[in-house]
Amino acid sequence: MNGLNKGIRKVEIALRWDPSPAGQPSTDLDLVAAPYTADDPHGDPAYVVHFDSRSPDGTITLSRDSQDGKGFGYDEVMILELDRLDRRYTRVVVGVVIQQHQAERTFSGVGNPGLRIREGYTVLAEDDFGGVPGATAATVAEFVRDGSGAWEFRSGVQGFEGDPAEFPRAMGAARRS
Repeated sequence: MNGLNKGIRKVEIALRWDPSPAGQPSTDLDLVAAPYTADDPHGDPAYVVHFDSRSPDGTITLSRDSQDGKGFGYDEVMILELDRLDRRYTRVVVGVVIQQHQAERTFSGVGNPGLRIREGYTVLAEDDFGGVPGATAATVAEFVRDGSGAWEFRSGVQGFEGDPAEFPRAMGAARRS
């Protein structure tokens, strides 16, 4: 890795949404991250980090978890310390899942959803899920290690319209351009 291209090192992914209207079931969105190894970069993830969990080595942590969107600013926050991630991991995919506990819901039924991805104070991407209104989950970021070992960020929200329980297996598929 040369000194001019350190790549992406530590990223914050933040998610917000408005609480459900009074009398309606609560809305629960969850951030999900999955690292993939060099020998299977689009197959099964090495592990999955989501609510009530963190990576075994502490490089991916969910520092804020909301089950109803009640809070100020961003309700869910995940930190990825890519510069500390073991070299056997060459790809990390991050997604958002809408929990379907109390009511079936897609992004069109979530009040004022928002996503922000940043490194330090630099905003890498922002989105409102307007491009995937019928989805129950979506991939929101992909980080790929280049030949020098530096991490690159690939933005883009891609919807998933199946059972959210299946999403962690599906999120590793090759991203569409």
